Amino acid sequence: MTLDLASFAKDRGIKYFMISYTDLFGGQRAKLVPTEAIADMQKNGAGFAGFATWLDLTPAHPDLFALPDASSVIQLPWKKDVAWVAADCVMEDQPVDQAPRVMLKRLVAEAAKEGLRVKTGVEPEFFLISPDGGKISDEFDTAEKPCYDQQAVMRRYDVIAEICDYMLELGWKPYQNDHEDANGQFEMNWEYDDVLQTADKHSFFKFMVKTVAEKHGLRATFMPKPFKGLTGNGCHAHISVWDLEGKTNAFADKEMPFGLSAQGRTFLGGIMQHASALAAVTNPTVNSYKRINAPRTISGATWAPNTVTWTGNNRTHMVRVPGPGRFELRLPDGAVNPYLLQAIIIAAGLNGIRKNADPGRHWDIDMYKEGHTVTGAPLLPLNLLDALREYDKDEELKATLGQSFSSAYLKLKHREWNAYASHFTDWERQTTLDI
Repeated sequence: MTLDLASFAKDRGIKYFMISYTDLFGGQRAKLVPTEAIADMQKNGAGFAGFATWLDLTPAHPDLFALPDASSVIQLPWKKDVAWVAADCVMEDQPVDQAPRVMLKRLVAEAAKEGLRVKTGVEPEFFLISPDGGKISDEFDTAEKPCYDQQAVMRRYDVIAEICDYMLELGWKPYQNDHEDANGQFEMNWEYDDVLQTADKHSFFKFMVKTVAEKHGLRATFMPKPFKGLTGNGCHAHISVWDLEGKTNAFADKEMPFGLSAQGRTFLGGIMQHASALAAVTNPTVNSYKRINAPRTISGATWAPNTVTWTGNNRTHMVRVPGPGRFELRLPDGAVNPYLLQAIIIAAGLNGIRKNADPGRHWDIDMYKEGHTVTGAPLLPLNLLDALREYDKDEELKATLGQSFSSAYLKLKHREWNAYASHFTDWERQTTLDI
């Protein structure tokens, strides 16, 4: 039975709803709707001019309507009279195929037809920085190896604890918070879930972290590489596939190497075979490639891959299998679109299962020291343009994600790359002025 948002509002004392959708670039777009109007909005959606956001639409297109999915509603823990609800984009009563949440729901249904239920957990990293974005916010956070720094995490206790308290209140089952490998960087973890729920929580988490940081006079950024020499913001994804009831892990087989079933290996095979194209989505900005192709950081390691390899419990590879029945994709970064991340995981994995893909050999080496000894494994793209070209060449992945999405994404991302390429920088003047 669909939750009635008007009744939900009456029971909870809610005055306004934020009807929110996420565009192709990960921008969160919303309208603030008074409770008195929510019944109509739940039926017909909130109207937007799609061209005004990052979707491949023109000013001549009809109204885009964001139809709230009542199952995703969250009463803001820090502002109880407001509720957030994720929405699906429709136009002239038809789903907008290029819209990220719409596409993810289609792929969830595709997986279900094959008896599969994909579950994931994400590990979004972020920096707490000065309001102007120029430096980390804690002047005492200067250690060469700051990861898990007890003093540093407690100096930001008010921010981290407030966010964690809200997750506890929302029933997300958060289980740990820590200072990460870069000065000023943090990570917060909550329990894994079905991919759509994980994407909604990931989207809301970014909104919540930024809001709480601002409340404390700080700024939060998920930018992949905000500071030269410091470890970048990753968004690792832990992936498992279950039966439709969610009771049996289809990836788990204790008799197989790494405890990964034959089907799990083929899903992993799809990830490995599509990896170079995946980067266009999992690492979606110009800045992303400052993280996955970075020189050694102050702490001694980037914690980011640059080669398409997999391993057991070893954090120097693109994929690691830390335990039976799941694996960790370490490629995505903080800029990744929460919905596109989950969609491309399903798409690549389903393709792998359908063609019985082999993930190739695993490597037990330290890639940061011995990566040069690896043969036959492709390097990840060096920049966004290379990633877009790899995606454009991957006809199978484009078809699974949908031609409407693929053409829209490639068009807008090529435009972004061209804007970057035509931008004049201080580096150009410094290196070329006297030639």
